[in-house]
Amino acid sequence: MTNGLTLRNVCILRAGSPLIEVDHVIAPGEVLTVMGPSGVGKSTLLAFITGTLAPAFKGMGTVELDGQDITHVPPHRRQIGILFQDDLLFPHMSVGANLAFGMPAGGSRAERRATIEAALDDVELAGYADRDPATLSGGQKARVALVRMLLSKPRALLLDEAFSRLDAELRAQVRDLVFRTARDRALPVLMVTHDAEDAAAAGGTLITLESLTKT
Repeated sequence: MTNGLTLRNVCILRAGSPLIEVDHVIAPGEVLTVMGPSGVGKSTLLAFITGTLAPAFKGMGTVELDGQDITHVPPHRRQIGILFQDDLLFPHMSVGANLAFGMPAGGSRAERRATIEAALDDVELAGYADRDPATLSGGQKARVALVRMLLSKPRALLLDEAFSRLDAELRAQVRDLVFRTARDRALPVLMVTHDAEDAAAAGGTLITLESLTKT
């Protein structure tokens, strides 16, 4: 059994023509970075992995997680977490309620609250459970989004330009936190980005894509 996230002979077609091709194994705790210009299919690749590929595209090949073929598993059962450039926090919920939303069912209210408090403490946001997301800074929102994703207990992590809205200092801090957390939890990470500094910080393998279709 191959642990990690495996993209086996993945090819995504648009209008019958190849858009993107990837064949790679991402080991637990490692980062694969995919770079390329807009329209080359970076986010489309993530959609194939999460099972949310739009009807305009056709995906071929398999996605395997810890040796299990999840290519046709429903999206909500794939146990793949994803972070976007927008934090996507629910504005009508407190920070704690946002985090609870991502947690699996089970446990008493007190137990779930304790889990949330401990998770916030891990990212230096102790005592923030009752805060309104609107009162948070950009870096704090990014950390809350990360915690919410982690509380869903993913087995792999996808980053879709996840740091692009942060200023340089916050970008470096949040990026380091995400990569360190992934290593500590042995999560394979696939990051798509247009930023060379993100790729350099990630280490690991870098795939630079060019359009396979002729314009």
